[in-house]
Amino acid sequence: MTSTQTPPVAGSRSSLAAADADALRASSEVIARLGLDATPPSGFEIEDPATGSVIAALRDWTPEEALDAVGRAVAAGEQWSRTTTRTRADILRAWYELLIANAEALALLITREMGKPLAEARGEVAYGTDFVRWYSEEATRPIGNNREVPVGGGQLLTRRAPVGLSVLITPWNFPLAMATRKIAPALAAGCPVIIKPAALTPLTTVLAVDLAIEAGVPEGLINVVTTTSAAAFSDAVLRDPRVRKVSFTGSTPVGRTLMGLAAQNVLRSSMELGGNAPLIVFDDADLERAVNGAFSAKMRNGGQSCIAANRIFVQEGIADAFTEGLAARMRDIKVGSGFGSGVELGPLIDGRAVQAMSRLVSDAVERGAEVVTGGSAITGAGHFFEPTLLASVPPTAEVVSNEIFGPVAAIQRFGSEDEVVARANDTEFGLAGYVFTENLDRALNVADRLETGLVGINQGVPSNAAAPFGGVKQSGLGREGSGEGLDEYQEIRFYNIARRPTT
Repeated sequence: MTSTQTPPVAGSRSSLAAADADALRASSEVIARLGLDATPPSGFEIEDPATGSVIAALRDWTPEEALDAVGRAVAAGEQWSRTTTRTRADILRAWYELLIANAEALALLITREMGKPLAEARGEVAYGTDFVRWYSEEATRPIGNNREVPVGGGQLLTRRAPVGLSVLITPWNFPLAMATRKIAPALAAGCPVIIKPAALTPLTTVLAVDLAIEAGVPEGLINVVTTTSAAAFSDAVLRDPRVRKVSFTGSTPVGRTLMGLAAQNVLRSSMELGGNAPLIVFDDADLERAVNGAFSAKMRNGGQSCIAANRIFVQEGIADAFTEGLAARMRDIKVGSGFGSGVELGPLIDGRAVQAMSRLVSDAVERGAEVVTGGSAITGAGHFFEPTLLASVPPTAEVVSNEIFGPVAAIQRFGSEDEVVARANDTEFGLAGYVFTENLDRALNVADRLETGLVGINQGVPSNAAAPFGGVKQSGLGREGSGEGLDEYQEIRFYNIARRPTT
């Protein structure tokens, strides 16, 4: 479709796969076991994005109540910081085992409150629990050093100490993995925690923390604060001098605000912020691998991921075949409830997300882009948008400069390596990038030139608990995962020990 044609008619609700009744019932039973199926006084409701129906309600904490939780966390943290690393490791391992034992319940909750297909939710459980296992092992390996004073007369001993009370603010798109990726290293380092999950998807975090307490985490050490007043929460808690660390995953504008608050008390800060990931396909790429990798990088979690392929650059020689291949994959996607059989794309998180996709597609078409497939919201209950592929996307389109965060893939063509690297780096963001080529030298050289914190080479899902995840430029600071993730919750201290010379 060219820019002069009428946009496609909105999709039909009848084209959506229905939820499996047994899975839907099982997810409701998990919510009922949590005691969250009735609205408390001063509470707020959680909706199923596939239907728009209310599925649970939680207490809406006030800033004053959050500050009370700070006091409880500090008290519990004083004892926790003095525990042995083996004690922390064993409790984290017990938490991991309980998470695995409750893996299906967690996956059901993720799908019900966030909407992703159940198969993907199970994948998130595997990914999210792996952080707990990883840090149960890292806890017993704190890094230290011992060196001689260069001029003699003493030894320099370096040690690691817990940074202190850590405030963790997580997004809605990976409700388990984003929580465990922050909580596990904090506990391993000896820190108490206040965690504020996103108001759209707090249920999974509530269950995960309940399991942590069952595993032996002391009462008060992890405090879940559920609130619809995120700004008021942050303003109150981050100004409290007892808080020593903030870790946030979310948008760059919110991250800037939190960094401003953190500066008041000079808090240690980890910020995993917005992305605008370039995915580059060179002429010599293996076509099947490039199509499959781009599909994964774009459509994982329905495109609602900070490392989703946002700008797909394809070299002229392979562009037609690649576009045809990716379009075929996207036309075959089964859309519907995350509990539907064979569903690959569930709903977007809310109605605002659907409106954002419509606006981005309309803007691209008006500027000359071609809609190869999809392009419209799907009418009816729930928040659905068609898998959409745009070709011939001009650099002025909003999908090029804005983080899409939905099932819209936008293809641009390029000629030379230098050209595409310059275009890929022409953004304030620098979280993830992707390179597809069969030339190893080119793969590594281009990866080195990309201004991003991580690069997937011939693959579309680069994240791993053993890898340091994080961005550069306005995509944030600090790292999560791997040994570097533990560093974020530790202070480095050194002791200068005088030594008498040998007589």
